[in-house]
Amino acid sequence: MRCVVIREHGSYDKLLFEERDSPVPGPGEVRIAVKAAGLNHLDAWVRRGVPGHAFPLPMVPGCDGSGVIDALGAGVEGLAEGQRVLIAPGVTDGADAATAAGLDHLSARYGIFGETRDGTCAEYTVVPARNAIPIADHISFEDAAAFPLAMLTAWNMLMRRACIEPGESVLIHAAGSGVSSAAIQIAKLAGAGQILATTSSEAKAARARELGADDVIDYTDPTWSKQVKKLTAGRGVDVVIDHVGEATFGGSLKTLVRGGRYAFCGATTGAQAALHLNLVFFKNLSVLGSTMGSLGDMHRLVGLLEAGKLRPIVDAVLPLADVGEAHRRLEAREVFGKLVLTPGTESA
Repeated sequence: MRCVVIREHGSYDKLLFEERDSPVPGPGEVRIAVKAAGLNHLDAWVRRGVPGHAFPLPMVPGCDGSGVIDALGAGVEGLAEGQRVLIAPGVTDGADAATAAGLDHLSARYGIFGETRDGTCAEYTVVPARNAIPIADHISFEDAAAFPLAMLTAWNMLMRRACIEPGESVLIHAAGSGVSSAAIQIAKLAGAGQILATTSSEAKAARARELGADDVIDYTDPTWSKQVKKLTAGRGVDVVIDHVGEATFGGSLKTLVRGGRYAFCGATTGAQAALHLNLVFFKNLSVLGSTMGSLGDMHRLVGLLEAGKLRPIVDAVLPLADVGEAHRRLEAREVFGKLVLTPGTESA
């Protein structure tokens, strides 16, 4: 099979194409012929490297994917060759209390495809059978590949960490990202009273409004936090959803009402943010870190996808051979929603 391999950290030239033997599923595993792979910022971090964190290189990147089951390992039940599936991106061995309690993403053994073990940027991949979730025929492989990681991350932030209630207001940063375009939809589905979003262009603002944002703010305006207060009649918001980090952290806390919750899953502009403790305890604020979500919630989300209540926003579909260009577009913020790569197709 052909696959993308990262052998050392660096720029786009470190995304190598190699020929390998197709992997063989072991007991409890399935092999999937990959039809589409979703691109995430995590893929770029694995390529570039993160100070203080060691990735187990060489690595086939790719957290998200979909395809057709090609082979079953010993002992696999409830799945069949030829079945259409998407891949749940978080993986654990299931042998600890957190996983037994349905909180697999809190397990010390938890990992993510393309980060801790080979991922989906390949013609074939092997995953534990529990990570292969069947999808209905009306769901395209491209939509299925764009759905899991971003939607699960947004769901966990809004529903599990911030515990948003119907009628509450929410501010969602960087509306054009996969996580934030998912969060706008989830907030709408949860009955949020007012959904505010930030972005940097009118084109992206229009897309955010189409998804359900009531108001959109230009985050390049240094007064953006004051705009939030103005748009909420001086009240502020109950919940902030963020993955921008350093550039938005201080302003986000200022926009929160008493008892407000700030949930974040990343720090793309930097991880060193100043925390004013008096602001937090005087206003009874909660600062909530969040990574991924449970496999149970992933199944719940697939049901909402099939029912048409949530959908991934696919910006473009590119052949796997254009993985470097896909990374460039993602890092240049030229994308609204998700980029999808398709193995087995040639570059234009």
